[in-house]
Order: sequence, then structure tokens, then C-alpha cells
Amino acid sequence: MVLMDAYRVGNRQAFNVAFRKLGLDCANWSEPVYLDLVRKCSGDEERMLNLYFNRIGWPTSLPTNERGPFIKSVLREKKNALDEFVMSKSSPLRPGVESFIDDAYQEGIPLVIVTAYGKSGDEIARSIIEKLGHERISKVKIVGNEEVKRSFYGQLVTNKGLSSGSDEQIAKEAIKAVSAEKQKIAEDVASVLKLSVEIDTGSSESLEKTVAALRAGAEYAGVPFQNCVLIAGNQTGVAGAERIGMPCIVLRSSLTSRAEFHSAKAIMDGFGGADLTISKLRQKKWS
Repeated sequence: MVLMDAYRVGNRQAFNVAFRKLGLDCANWSEPVYLDLVRKCSGDEERMLNLYFNRIGWPTSLPTNERGPFIKSVLREKKNALDEFVMSKSSPLRPGVESFIDDAYQEGIPLVIVTAYGKSGDEIARSIIEKLGHERISKVKIVGNEEVKRSFYGQLVTNKGLSSGSDEQIAKEAIKAVSAEKQKIAEDVASVLKLSVEIDTGSSESLEKTVAALRAGAEYAGVPFQNCVLIAGNQTGVAGAERIGMPCIVLRSSLTSRAEFHSAKAIMDGFGGADLTISKLRQKKWS
């Protein structure tokens, strides 16, 4: 989530918590060790763990054929620890994000925080948003899973509100759309639904969910999606924005610092100063 670089401030510590919970007293990642593993494995955490235990030695009681499940158990405990850290009051937001929100509000620019497609989950994402405080939260719209379901696009995709899911009725609903934006939404539904026949159903479902979240976000903002700008933190958001033609800016995190985002308009490191500001968004100064 772009509001917080959780990996920069808590990922290493979360691994150490996981090691302790699993009784791996010999395993501890100092910052130099962690950064070296990240660099050599390009942030791939399974590879990081394999490289580390190949260096120091695997637990003596662990059969070779159980190393895969062992790695997954470490990653599971690490995720739990990171989630707890993110939801704690001590975890900080990205520097400058509060000023960015305040500037957008003062400029009359609608700001939508989309939690529906994030890997962290709606509950954790909302706990991060709460760190903004009630006054600042009132300046933004939050679009989670329920908001996506209630959106025009979400109802078309799930066929809710229609007497059946037939193509004829969906076509009738599209014809009733009086604005060009709604017509484009209806046309796009057919393309999204076709994704279900692709071989890689996992990635297609993820893309469908991201597209629905971005469409809903534009609806709640009351702005045509092509006039919105997605501030994304990962490839999931970038792919969804590219799919529907929404301009996208990436804010890198410690996890994605070496990743490439070819379809993004710009790649920046944070909010404010030389990085992302409302002034740059208004003037479309992407670089």
C-alpha cells in the first residue's frame, strides 16, 4: 500500500520474529545481512531464505525433502508478524503523505484510496488508513470490497440487480446507460468476463478484481477513469491501470526498488519535494 512502506520499516524485523516463533535461535537477520539477501535475490523471499539457510546450515532435524514446507511456514509466520506490525500504532506512514492529502483537498481534487485489490487485505489496509486521523480521512473516499460490489461496474460483472445473467439483459442494461462513461463500462465488462477462459485463471482473476476496484474508484470520485491517475505500489495496480487505460504513477518501496514498470507514466520514491506532489499531478510533470 502506497500510504506505508511496510517492507522498509518492518519486513526484516518480521522475519526475526518468525525465526523466534519457530525456535530458530541461530537465525537472525541484521540489516546488512537482510539488505545483502534482498540485493542478491531481487527481493524474492523464498530465494532469500534458501540462500540464507544454505549459508548457515539448515535445521539438523529437517529432512531435505521438507525444506519447501519449512520455507512456507517461515513465510507464513513472517506475514503474520508483519501484519501485526503494520496494524500497530508505532508503524509510520510514508513521509509527506499527509501533506499530499491536504494539498489535494485544498485544490479540490477528489482523492480515493482503493483497498479492494491489495494483497494485505481490506482490514489491514483500513487499519493503515486510520493512522491518517479522522479529520484527514474525511477528506478522502475509501473503496473496499463492499464499495466495489455496490458500484455500477461491480454489479454488471456480478450480474446483481439483474433478473438473470443472460447476455441479452446485460446488453439492455448497457443500452440504458445514458453517459459515454457508463457505455464504456458496459463494453469493458465483456472483455473482463472473457478472462475466465484463460489458462492462467489465478492471474486473470486478480486482474479482474483490480480492474473492478479501479473502475469503482473512478465512479466514487465522479471522474472518468481516463482522467484519473492511479498511484500504485506494485505490478498488480499497474497491470489493472494499463488494462483500462488509466494513467499510473508508481511509488517504489524497498520491495520494488529494483522492479521495472514499463507502462507507468513515472516511477518515484515517495511524496513531496523532488518526488510526487499535487502540483506535478496538475501539470502532468511525470518525471
